[in-house]
Amino acid sequence: MHDISMHADVLLLAGDLTQHGTLAEAEIVAAEFSDIGVPVVAVLGNHDYQCDEQDNITKLLMSFGINVLEGSGMSLSLPGGTLGIAGSKGFGGGFPGRCASEFGEPEMKHFARHSRRLADQLAAALDDLAADFRVALTHYSPVPDTLAGEPPEIYPFLGSYFLAEAADGGGAGLAVHGHAHAGTECGATPAGVPVRNVALPVLRRAYAVYSCPW
Repeated sequence: MHDISMHADVLLLAGDLTQHGTLAEAEIVAAEFSDIGVPVVAVLGNHDYQCDEQDNITKLLMSFGINVLEGSGMSLSLPGGTLGIAGSKGFGGGFPGRCASEFGEPEMKHFARHSRRLADQLAAALDDLAADFRVALTHYSPVPDTLAGEPPEIYPFLGSYFLAEAADGGGAGLAVHGHAHAGTECGATPAGVPVRNVALPVLRRAYAVYSCPW
């Protein structure tokens, strides 16, 4: 990983930085990514929430210079221009025709509203970015395209079309996500924004390099 500065200007981490969401695991992550020669920008994943230590994990990673986004964004001045990154873990809910809705039991309404709220925060963070190129960084998928290979029955737990709406409405030029370990790498939002699933079992390599069309 320490040769990444020879190939890229920034490293994006799309969540599941730990296996069980412990601080001990997060310390290993911090040590691994704290001094690699390029800025590191991350979102947390569902695994990082397992022990309810997500706030402490975020603080730890930030203290090592790793930028952790949740409903927020940041801009980086790179050789080709200004790169804006907005991030959110996101949440599930599914995709048009097979999705959760704010109807029925309070638990179901809470599920759908939580997904919508995180997506709205992502959209606002994208909109606030002053950048030549914008990236939407999430853990959950914004489209079903990159879930191909996963059982269709679990698609609602792997992503939400709310995130695609955020990427399209917020002017993203690229959407990057993880989470879908048996999915596929490439997809696109309804508006044509390229989507990339960077889950390690999908990439089958330490990282992928994507170029901004400055």
